[in-house]
Amino acid sequence: MEDTHEYDLCVLGCGPGGFAGAMRAFDFGAHVCIVEAGEVGGTGVQDGALASKTMWELAKDYSIARRIDRGYSATGLRVNFKTLMKTVEQAVKERQYQMLTQLETFSPQRWKGEGSITLRNGWAQFHDSTTIEIKPATGNAYLVRAKNFLIATGSRPRPYLGIEVDQKRILDSDGIKHIKRFPKRLLIVGAGVIGCEYATIFSSFGHTQVYLVDHKDRVLPYEDGDVSRFVHRNLEKDGVKIYQSATLRKVEHHPDYLRVFLDFPDKHSEVLEVDNILFAVGRKPNLENLKLDNVGVKLDPGGYLCTGSDCRVAHNVFACGDVTCHPNLVNIAEMEGRMAAKVMFAHESYPLNYRNMSVIMFLNPSIATVGLSEEECQAKGYSYKVGFVSNAIMSRPIAMRNTRGFVKIIVHNDVHMKILGMRAGGPQVSNVVTAISHFMDHDQGAAAVLKSVYPHPSISEVTQECLRLLLGKSVYKPQAFPDKMWVKTWIPAKGYVGCGRECSMPVA
Repeated sequence: MEDTHEYDLCVLGCGPGGFAGAMRAFDFGAHVCIVEAGEVGGTGVQDGALASKTMWELAKDYSIARRIDRGYSATGLRVNFKTLMKTVEQAVKERQYQMLTQLETFSPQRWKGEGSITLRNGWAQFHDSTTIEIKPATGNAYLVRAKNFLIATGSRPRPYLGIEVDQKRILDSDGIKHIKRFPKRLLIVGAGVIGCEYATIFSSFGHTQVYLVDHKDRVLPYEDGDVSRFVHRNLEKDGVKIYQSATLRKVEHHPDYLRVFLDFPDKHSEVLEVDNILFAVGRKPNLENLKLDNVGVKLDPGGYLCTGSDCRVAHNVFACGDVTCHPNLVNIAEMEGRMAAKVMFAHESYPLNYRNMSVIMFLNPSIATVGLSEEECQAKGYSYKVGFVSNAIMSRPIAMRNTRGFVKIIVHNDVHMKILGMRAGGPQVSNVVTAISHFMDHDQGAAAVLKSVYPHPSISEVTQECLRLLLGKSVYKPQAFPDKMWVKTWIPAKGYVGCGRECSMPVA
């Protein structure tokens, strides 16, 4: 069997990246076929960003309602896990049906304008450079022809060697939706973003003792040490027990609990009793069954697709999202999908700048990042200045009674002071970091950013004060508040100079 229509683009996978790429191609008048084996929305909607952030928002609101230090207290406050998960499901379905509504609106049967979107359910495999075979859940396989292909098949949780995930007592991030109640004791393996986010969620509800285990010597090991320490201390403040440089060696199943064995580098071990284990040890691209050899495409040593700045894998094959070697983020997947469509249909575009793509980590408080960290600057041999301002010294956080947070900005150590990167923690940090990323995209320095007038009182004023501090113009002075603000300079072969003391991030 064969679909006799030849599409301008065939997209494999209808997660955020595939959907964005398909819609951008539609903007150009293309006839697009999307092939999806599972649910529309993919991991980004079903089990990833949207679902987990809905849980985080509910956990944040609940933890605020539990507070008794603001002059009021809520009585009879309870949380029902079943109802909570129904709320998460409602959010997922809301986004999924928005996507389905748009796909139906522009289907060939409904849309009479230029271009079209055709959704097909099934598993896709490359037949040759212009043809894929689709195997539906029921019925016979058939062929679809297209001029271009966009691989957006996403990823799945990476397994943990030697321990099987049953999605009942031992879970991965796809299995959270299967649990029926708050675990009394939850062991999370992996202290990257996913592990720290779920540690934040479950500790915020106050019904679960969370144990966070990682084989590295700090949480968020790819971030600067001071940011890692900030997150570590706040997790501990919320009751999370953190085991660093630890390896989960064995799990014993008992009728009412799991017995886990942790090993440490100094040769000692520790045994814990928990109700559930959640593995958050990274993700693995979904590429094994596409028969990429039929189009001459090879994977890199990590099992990912290698793409250029134009998101091209081969002549007419492109890729976006988790199947590439870039961070597994929805915003990156969408940008890559849109970029691929622009390249396919010869539309002028700006090159993707991965360095300036901002990231939010949904913790308590949240962390937002853009650009280079200090450690990355040092690895590149840059001479730089870095300024730090605690939220505790600024009006809006004080008014919010929420001063756990900071802004840290890194600039070149020269007269132009071009912005290299930013790290921020606290409420509303997504807005703060977005503004800085715009200035970075336009290659602006600290002085240029200060030409804008910042609203008062606002969280953005913490950024303003940090920029002023770097320029020696701050309203508040580090000499008066040495534990809340500082500037330091790093020079290759010398390290930090002119600091006058050890500069380390306090707990705001």
